[in-house]
Amino acid sequence: MKQFYSFLVIYFLGIQGLYGQERVEVSFKPVTFPKAEKEKYVLKSTDEVLINGKKQKIGFTPLMSTGERDNHEIYGLLKDMEDTPLTLRDGSPYICNGTSNPFGSGAGLDHVSLLQKNGKLYMVSQFECQVGAYYVNELQQDADGQLSPKPGTLRYISQKEEFGGYVHCAGMKTPWESHLGSEEYPADAKLRKEDGSLDPYYDYIADYWGGDLTKANPYYYGWVPELSIDAQGEVSYTKHYAMGRFSHELAYVMPDRKTVYMSDDGTNVGFFMYVAKRAEDLSEGTLYAARWEQLSDQEGGSATLSWIKLGSAKESEIREMLDPDHNVTTNDGLSFKDIFEEGMEEGQCKPGYTSINTETGFECLRVKKGMQKAAAFLETRRYAAMMGATTEFRKGEGITFDGLSRTLYFSISEIGRGMEDHAKKGNKNSQYDQGGYNHIKLPYNRCGGVYALAVDDTYRAVSMKAELTGTPIKDGFVHRCALDGIANPDNLTFLPNSHILVIGEDSAYHENNMVWAYHTDRKLLQPIILLPKGAEATSPFWHHDINGYGYLVLVTQHPHPQSQNRGESSVGVLGAFRGLKE
Repeated sequence: MKQFYSFLVIYFLGIQGLYGQERVEVSFKPVTFPKAEKEKYVLKSTDEVLINGKKQKIGFTPLMSTGERDNHEIYGLLKDMEDTPLTLRDGSPYICNGTSNPFGSGAGLDHVSLLQKNGKLYMVSQFECQVGAYYVNELQQDADGQLSPKPGTLRYISQKEEFGGYVHCAGMKTPWESHLGSEEYPADAKLRKEDGSLDPYYDYIADYWGGDLTKANPYYYGWVPELSIDAQGEVSYTKHYAMGRFSHELAYVMPDRKTVYMSDDGTNVGFFMYVAKRAEDLSEGTLYAARWEQLSDQEGGSATLSWIKLGSAKESEIREMLDPDHNVTTNDGLSFKDIFEEGMEEGQCKPGYTSINTETGFECLRVKKGMQKAAAFLETRRYAAMMGATTEFRKGEGITFDGLSRTLYFSISEIGRGMEDHAKKGNKNSQYDQGGYNHIKLPYNRCGGVYALAVDDTYRAVSMKAELTGTPIKDGFVHRCALDGIANPDNLTFLPNSHILVIGEDSAYHENNMVWAYHTDRKLLQPIILLPKGAEATSPFWHHDINGYGYLVLVTQHPHPQSQNRGESSVGVLGAFRGLKE
């Protein structure tokens, strides 16, 4: 048995951490890869763990799946601006499950937070469709730590006072027990037409606005929402407009409860930091963008980081730009043409215009007089580029923090395009560097990597270096990244007081996406959960102390219709763990 664990397990050494704090010793029995075809359509998890030398039996417990009914609600059902349930063309409920909906696209259930408030345990769920949705329900915990939904508690959370929600992706439980979410893939406001339409993806938001896109403004979307529960169990919801508008994958709060790192999911995008004026209050602060100053292009690359100030604001100031008449049903907010002038002539920028390259390509822009704050907060990525920040990152995803080593971890799903040097997939191509700074010059790696960022005493990241990268292979049709390594890392979570970084995948280069436990001091990587075929591993998040028990929350998003959940997205927990409490 000792040989079995020394060879196969993921190991947390019980040694003294940096600052004299002892790290918990944990080791998992890893999962094996499926062989039979039918095994590829079910979730498979580790079933055994050693914590401080004591063996525990664990397992994966499903909690809820999209389409389930409770308290006269349907989990994942989308609603319009009047909070009226939406239906598909055939009259069936419009459920954000990620697979069975032919209209509106959408990925399905994404992040789920477990909040301990008022002696109760709440589950907050956000849904990644163009018409975004939030649901809240209560969970029950038995004497053995097993969790289950409490019947009669499911509630839909209205977002109509903040223009509705949009493509809610990753999130986190804040240190003050609230849910911090995201709005991903906001549309390019420059492309909006007179009838309100913009592009096929964004235009599905019409369902929220009763079919009338003229009522919608693309600047309504691309923000960080926060959901809180008060002493009476009532839910409050807001969008933090002072945190900037871009393709928010995740906003991650640091231990000072003021500094927030924000990833930008797309091509030729940035990496951002927000410092709130007051702890536990994100409504006012200062926004920064990172500048990559490359040191090496080896093994995923390394750089020093500097931070460029974009501006300071109260969210009420920015919201006023979106809704001057304080009526969310009328679209009277700013437009792209109110903020910028364009000045390109024969492929070159005219004098007085700034040359940039972001997700919207090579542009020549000038901010109109008095519009600097609007540019900084409504067009954060473009303005960051104009100010000299790096907008060459490719698909920035998960963020998490190891407090003992003071290391921030940041996943890049694919090292490519703007991160290359005038290339695309290793072939010459200047599309992603033309007109830009070309700060990042790395070899292409389709499998992506996870980066380690050192932070100073103020929680400001000062350097960035690849911690591990996936290994591309030529395996034809099934695997294009080695099975003993990561493929397109997505969301991350770090178990406090340990050495374990958990990495979820969103890849087409492994036949089954995996959840890995990576031992940061031993550089040991092992699979602990295999997802059903077609499913993305979203929302891994450690809750290490819920009434003495620990859980790893995970969402199985848009599995194959032949899967055990018949294509429905679902949330569950790995555990219950005992002895993880700090």
